[in-house]
Amino acid sequence: MQFRQQALSKLQSPEELDLPVRFARPQGWLVLTVTVLVMIAATVWAVTGTVSATLTAPGILTHGRGSYVLQSPVAGQVTAVLAEEGQPVAAGAPLARIRTVQGTTTVVRALAAGRLTSLVATIGAVVTTGADLAAVERTNGPHDPLTATLYVPATSAATLPAGAAVDLTVASAPTQRYGVLRGHVAAIGRTAQSRQRISAFLGSSQLGEQFSRAGQPVAVLVRLDTASTATGYAWSTSDGPPFALDSMTQATAAVHLAAQHPIDWLLS
Repeated sequence: MQFRQQALSKLQSPEELDLPVRFARPQGWLVLTVTVLVMIAATVWAVTGTVSATLTAPGILTHGRGSYVLQSPVAGQVTAVLAEEGQPVAAGAPLARIRTVQGTTTVVRALAAGRLTSLVATIGAVVTTGADLAAVERTNGPHDPLTATLYVPATSAATLPAGAAVDLTVASAPTQRYGVLRGHVAAIGRTAQSRQRISAFLGSSQLGEQFSRAGQPVAVLVRLDTASTATGYAWSTSDGPPFALDSMTQATAAVHLAAQHPIDWLLS
């Protein structure tokens, strides 16, 4: 009954047409204004802004000409080792002597000039025909520039642009102290690399297994940026490490991919 009386009383009262109508409170207008501004800013950033991305891949520093493995041509016992690991060798230089059971001595020589990166042969060791004795990296001389060879998954290699900037974390130079080594992508392989092919190029079956563990990768050549530092190359710090870099040093690379508009990135 009370509600009926209130309804009848409202019907009998005149319309309050002269009173202003309040559509929203000031707080509501403030929220609406902020929301519109945020949407406008997000739209502008999506169209004009860019999103950077990086691709991480394992790699190794080399002189870029590959390596070869010296194998024993005979079965016998190593009687002399004539070279030291890490030292340069000339083409035809004797590396080891092996005496056979018949009493003859065979001299194992370097096939091409380079740097002795691995020496398996030791005095007194008994070897079979075809056993690995040493690995030699081909070089023209001690001043050959270093390059980095990255092993990138085949599914990601197509996204790498030539000339992309690369930051290399070198195993022998702690990043916290010396920073990262700078470089740029110089060439991208066209075919995937098998374990055997990687092993043959690096002169190490162990590295071939390591770099192909996740599948057959694509080799990417990185040219290192030069600078007036102790290493001869540019680093993210002003000086870098105070020592020279050796070939066959492993590294981890962060390849900076081309910047992409956020709207394209979201739609892709």
